[in-house]
Amino acid sequence: MKHKKILFAGIIGLLLLAGCGAKKHDNSEAGDSEKLSVVATNSIIADMVKEVGKDQVSIHSIVPVGTDPHEYEPLPEDIKKASEAEIVFYNGLNLETGNGWFDKLMETAKKKENEDYFAVSKEVTPIHLSGNSKQEDPHAWLDISNGILYVRQIQAVLSEKDPDNKGNYAKNAEAYIQKLEELDASAKEEFADIPNEKKLLVTSEGAFKYFSKAYELTAAYIWEINTESQGTPEQMKQIVEKVRASKVPSLFVETSVDKRSMERLSKEVDLPIYSDLFTDSLAKKGETGDSYYSMMKWNLDKIHEGLMK
Repeated sequence: MKHKKILFAGIIGLLLLAGCGAKKHDNSEAGDSEKLSVVATNSIIADMVKEVGKDQVSIHSIVPVGTDPHEYEPLPEDIKKASEAEIVFYNGLNLETGNGWFDKLMETAKKKENEDYFAVSKEVTPIHLSGNSKQEDPHAWLDISNGILYVRQIQAVLSEKDPDNKGNYAKNAEAYIQKLEELDASAKEEFADIPNEKKLLVTSEGAFKYFSKAYELTAAYIWEINTESQGTPEQMKQIVEKVRASKVPSLFVETSVDKRSMERLSKEVDLPIYSDLFTDSLAKKGETGDSYYSMMKWNLDKIHEGLMK
């Protein structure tokens, strides 16, 4: 980690002038000169911005698809894009704080909170980590009703920064929200059919607490958040006991974690891993799960199928 910090400091020195001299509406891509320049910390937020902003915005996502956003080291392009951006959207709720990378990036890019960078989770009622009343669980987007709050916040900020396109942002947001609301309502009807003794959602990281609350499941996991130790003997002992005390038919593993701990659990309790699930990242472009809507539909479908076995 030390060499990464040195590298980050060097990058800061090289790019400070570029950040200070950045001009608005001056993106390198052809056709972007009149678009609102937006940076998002991860692919999920970037996709929401795309749905609301459409052709009026140019978007750069910092954390690459498939990469854990809890711990990240910004690249030179990230620093340059953040310095030039008119808006930076981040999740908040303890997501981008693993090694302080986001705060350092905003300081380097000379951005001010609620003037240049904004938490899309502003209106979310947080769920806290177990045993820690001060630390929030960041995975609020896995409850679609919270995802809709993200969209509303994005709409509000885009409209404030670009009032000429306020009507377009409102129209795009309403169409998108209606689509998300329909998916959410349909899922709640389907999940009501799962027998109570099977309503245990077992994953590697404890990322599905918001999801489980929304769809009346109980979240169970090996470790709680990706910044802590993973798959320790005590963690394995506790999850084995919990699974064996239930009649849950299937286990699940996230696309962004090391699968070995879940594979150990599967062997220990003699239950199959039914499917991969999306948590902190979309799928690669062109694959199932490459949008927020698509990833949520996949998660909802696979979890329902797996628990109905």
